[in-house]
Amino acid sequence: MDYLHGFGNEHETEALAGALPVGRFSPQRVAFGLYAEQFSSTAFTAPRAHNRRTWFYRIRPSVLHGEFSPYNGKLLETAGGDAGTVCPNVLRWDPLPLPEEATDFIDGLVTIAVNGDAMAQAGMGIHLYAINQSMQQRFFYCADGELLFIPQAGSLRLRTECGRLELSPGEIAVLPRGMKFAVDLLDDSARGYLCENYGAPFSLPERGPVGANGYANDRDFCYPVAAYEEDEGEFELLCKFAGHLYTAPIGHSPLDVVAWTGNSAPYKYDLARFNVMGSVSYDHPDPSIYTVLTSPSDTAGVANIDFVIFPPRWMVAEDTFRPPWYHRNIMSEFMGLIEGTYDAKEEGFVPGGASLHNCMASHGPEAAVFEKASTAELAPDRYADTMAFMLESRYLIQPTYWAMNTTLRQRDYTRCWEGLEKHFSPAG
Repeated sequence: MDYLHGFGNEHETEALAGALPVGRFSPQRVAFGLYAEQFSSTAFTAPRAHNRRTWFYRIRPSVLHGEFSPYNGKLLETAGGDAGTVCPNVLRWDPLPLPEEATDFIDGLVTIAVNGDAMAQAGMGIHLYAINQSMQQRFFYCADGELLFIPQAGSLRLRTECGRLELSPGEIAVLPRGMKFAVDLLDDSARGYLCENYGAPFSLPERGPVGANGYANDRDFCYPVAAYEEDEGEFELLCKFAGHLYTAPIGHSPLDVVAWTGNSAPYKYDLARFNVMGSVSYDHPDPSIYTVLTSPSDTAGVANIDFVIFPPRWMVAEDTFRPPWYHRNIMSEFMGLIEGTYDAKEEGFVPGGASLHNCMASHGPEAAVFEKASTAELAPDRYADTMAFMLESRYLIQPTYWAMNTTLRQRDYTRCWEGLEKHFSPAG
């Protein structure tokens, strides 16, 4: 599949030659009888370097649909409501099972945790999805936040107003706030994670002293080319607004954009392309060096959300405890595992599972990992079978009522540290 490349670039693409106006965005009459419509995911007056907007040239303006009425979101929740009790305990969950009944992406969403306030545009919602059916005659947009897809099993096709993205485990995709889309299965079923970013749009972190190269490179981000749908019939348009789901009838596919130009568009990224930086002398480095995307807050260096990965990499540090050290920190951490084994938790943390370590909650390697790493011969070692991720935030992460009471919650999680022994000896 063809893609456009370059993170945040001003792209232009047309499915019909001549559909894009030349020299102006909104001419009196658009070619082919199309409508011009601006899609803005930042304020009009945002600084040029941060401003995100795209001009659509579409068959019908997006205002053309019926009245919205409430739709039962089942286990879908949003920050700002009474999601559940925040507790200092560390938490861990088994994977969400695949459904037995026909379930598409919207009905397959379950909220596991939230933070911040969607109405105040700060924080995030963390959802799981498990589906076995494509979205048939249904379309969706989220007015509450930008959507970060993290597939764990099964490939997807995201049909959006800007075109199509095909997405497999090991890749991620981001859809701007308000972008209409549908999710199709490319396999029999699919499972994964969804981060709903209420705050500032994701951007690439600064490299600082690393210099011009490394981490995620701009050129590796893929944007869709224009591909429109002209279907007419009885369709359903769903949206998430102020924490609630709504449904409206629509007589045509809203994915009818024939051409577009701008920098607010869906994109995907292959996590295998991340250029890992690490210690080549001693000490386990801070996990911030693995940041792929960041949603900044109003305090420099303290993120609304950091999306961090722990990919395949070499460990070569000398005289060093190589797994993550025991720590407490100001940020709150939600972790998921896409494939393989996470080096600090070799038992119990499985692909599709999740863990939550909130602000100042003590955590670190399980007892068996500590003993193994403390006595290992420190030859160069490649961590090959792994791909974990972390959603880190300045705000406390609140597990939902479902998350605290589901049978998927591992109520014996803290026992993984019971084998830590006292090694102290004043005699040295």
